[in-house]
Amino acid sequence: MNTTTSINSPITVTAIGFDRSMHAYPRRMEWQGQTYRFVDSGLRVRRGQLHEGAITMTDGVRSFCLTKKAGSWALIGVY
Repeated sequence: MNTTTSINSPITVTAIGFDRSMHAYPRRMEWQGQTYRFVDSGLRVRRGQLHEGAITMTDGVRSFCLTKKAGSWALIGVY
């Protein structure tokens, strides 16, 4: 049974990567004193032609839903 926790708080992205289309995605983040390393480039959800939207990342144990707006990253939820 998966439990979703809504967060909606800013995070610090400490490493980024680039996908085949050269869109940046987080490789590592810090949240609540913990460092999380992501295992892949995530699943990106876009709104229309905008590249700003949600991206779901996993560290192999949990999934994190992130968003980037105005140059800063925020954690939307954990499940």
